[in-house]
Amino acid sequence: MPGLPPGKVPVELLERYVFKRIGVGSASVLLGPSYGEDSAVVSAGGFTFATHVDPVTAASRLAGWLSVHVACNDVAVTGAEPRWLLTVILLPEGAGEGLLDELTGQVDRAAREVGAMVVGGHTEVTPGLGRPIIVTTAIGAVAGGYVTTGGARPGDVVVMTKTAAVEGTAVLATDFEAELKRRGVPGDVVEAGKRYLERVSVVREALQLAGYGLATSMHDPTEGGILGGLAEIAHASGVRVVVREEDVPVSRETRLIAEALGVDPLRLLGSGSLLATVPGDRVGEALEVLGEAGVKARVIGRVLEAPPGGAGVELVRRDGRVERLPRLVQDEVYKLF
Repeated sequence: MPGLPPGKVPVELLERYVFKRIGVGSASVLLGPSYGEDSAVVSAGGFTFATHVDPVTAASRLAGWLSVHVACNDVAVTGAEPRWLLTVILLPEGAGEGLLDELTGQVDRAAREVGAMVVGGHTEVTPGLGRPIIVTTAIGAVAGGYVTTGGARPGDVVVMTKTAAVEGTAVLATDFEAELKRRGVPGDVVEAGKRYLERVSVVREALQLAGYGLATSMHDPTEGGILGGLAEIAHASGVRVVVREEDVPVSRETRLIAEALGVDPLRLLGSGSLLATVPGDRVGEALEVLGEAGVKARVIGRVLEAPPGGAGVELVRRDGRVERLPRLVQDEVYKLF
């Protein structure tokens, strides 16, 4: 039997081996394990909480910072403000005190940025690891109704904040700095790419849209990038999403770094961009709210009704070709790691 490819496990295997094996069911679980959903939502003591756990495996020097922001993003897209964190830090054999200092410093700074507290976790040196792995659980309270990935409806439009591959740009500029410069990428582009690290949080824009009740669904595109995130929205919602390649913003730094390393920026680690579906008659309001929060956003696609079994994403390429995306979009970063 062939081994599984790196990255997210194929959806059919999740449905066969993961989603059905959940122990004892509970009426307090409002949103449990399902394809494309960023967080679980539970009710306890009269309050509603969203929680998410995520590993950072495709980054090395930025793992601490990303672990906090990626987990907090996934909680915020439900409309919950992330407040509490549990962090598991796995260090490779031979790691020195300096690495632990660097990673926990990143965790601390990221937690302070989003206003959350690390309340527990675990730290160890793990045999067999080639680089550090950090797994962070984020928990937040939902103030009003919660938002799901699977809430997109025909007639909605797809709004995207910032640019594609924010997280991927920061990771590649940091972990592949020497290789990028060797391949002719200007030093100022690499340095600018590193600073994309400062853009990976979507907490502010997600809470803004949720607070005004503008989003029918929200999603933090991580593995698989923008296209992977769109595929998860489409399949979780049972709709057809049509997006034009030319409408998806890609920054100069991202484009140059991706070209040098031979990867597709639309399929590259996407945390830092928020994907949201908004009713067509409220899109102007949504863009205004985001603009007032200092967040650039634009419409990149539309949501249509799907025929039975026809949910998915259609990508209209620049040359007019229509590409139907698979249910699971593999991330380009694994070509390099």
